[in-house]
Amino acid sequence: MIPIFITCPPNEVLVVSGLGFTQPAMITGGRVLVVPGLMRWSRLSLNVRTITVHSPDVYTARGVAIKVTGVAQVKINTQHPKVLAMACEHFLKKKQSEIDTLITSTLEGHQRGIMGTMNVEDIYKNRKLFNERVFNVASKDLYNLGLHVISYTITDLSDDMGYLKALGKGRTAEVQRDARIGEAEAKKDAMIEKCIASEQLMKAKLANDTLVAEFNRDFQLKKATYDQEVRAKQAETDLAFELRTCKTKQKIKEEVMETKVVERKARILVAEQQIQLTEKKLEAEVKQPSDAEKFRLETIAGAQKQRLLLEAEAAAEAKRLMGEAQALAITAKGNAEATNMHRKAEAWKEFKDAAMLSMYLETLPKLVGEVGSALGNVKSIKMVSSGDSPIGAQKLTQEIMDISSNVPAMVKNLTGVNFMKNLRVA
Repeated sequence: MIPIFITCPPNEVLVVSGLGFTQPAMITGGRVLVVPGLMRWSRLSLNVRTITVHSPDVYTARGVAIKVTGVAQVKINTQHPKVLAMACEHFLKKKQSEIDTLITSTLEGHQRGIMGTMNVEDIYKNRKLFNERVFNVASKDLYNLGLHVISYTITDLSDDMGYLKALGKGRTAEVQRDARIGEAEAKKDAMIEKCIASEQLMKAKLANDTLVAEFNRDFQLKKATYDQEVRAKQAETDLAFELRTCKTKQKIKEEVMETKVVERKARILVAEQQIQLTEKKLEAEVKQPSDAEKFRLETIAGAQKQRLLLEAEAAAEAKRLMGEAQALAITAKGNAEATNMHRKAEAWKEFKDAAMLSMYLETLPKLVGEVGSALGNVKSIKMVSSGDSPIGAQKLTQEIMDISSNVPAMVKNLTGVNFMKNLRVA
């Protein structure tokens, strides 16, 4: 005979007896080596059994017949080897249906017994107590059979006389009454809570609005302060820029004035050198002393006149430029324009007499030349003398000189300018 291994899953118990065993071996979840013919083995399921217990027409303590349906969860007890041995002794080789019938009969008997000791109201209102009593009583008897009751509970409770329905109506009325009372109280509490919440919400909103207003106020104050600082800095920057611009313009004007003054001085120096050169040239080239002297004097007078004009222009230009430069500097302080106009007026006042004198000296030869030119175009002249008055060319020359000498008087009558005074000053 060949030994073989037999395996047992966790949901079964394997009972082995025979050769090598004084007591049957109970194996749950594992394997064992057996010899066929010398050993015997059997299996017992350890699965949980769901037992439905029906108890129809059971009279309670007050004689009311009711129907109860309970459900129990039962399995083979493996907590102790002796209890497991009792289960194997009672149920080994039995069918599952036979084991379920035995368990159902035991539970139904205990269920009926507990129902007979309790009122319908107790069973209906306190099902937990009923479940505990049935569970405790059934667990003791089934334990002796090697079974373990995992749980027990009532799934249905009814009667054919309408007793439970009537009991339910009263209870329903009580529940509805309590529900209406509870609903009214709930509404009252809800209204109170709503009012309180509204009040708290209003307080919170007012507090929040106050905080927002304070924040906006602080923000506006800070913004105004910052804007004021920015404007002050900007004004300082603009003022500094304008001051630098004025200083730069003043410096440029001063440099331009100095340049023009230098140019005027150079022109005066050139004029003086030209005068000296002309004088030397006259001394070398003019043969007749009287004509040379006359030409020299006229040339010197013209050169001096030109020099005076240049000096007057230079002085006037220098004063004008100085006035413009000072006016730009004073503009930054607010008084440039008046001072500049005053200086311009003084400059033009000093320049006026020299200019008029120059214009007169330049115009007088032209006037005499024009008069002489007009007489030169005349084909014939008849002159009448009275007494000792001159005649001929002398008379004609005298007429031209008289016309020229009357020009200053005519200009004085027309403009009020006395040229003769200016000529004597020059």
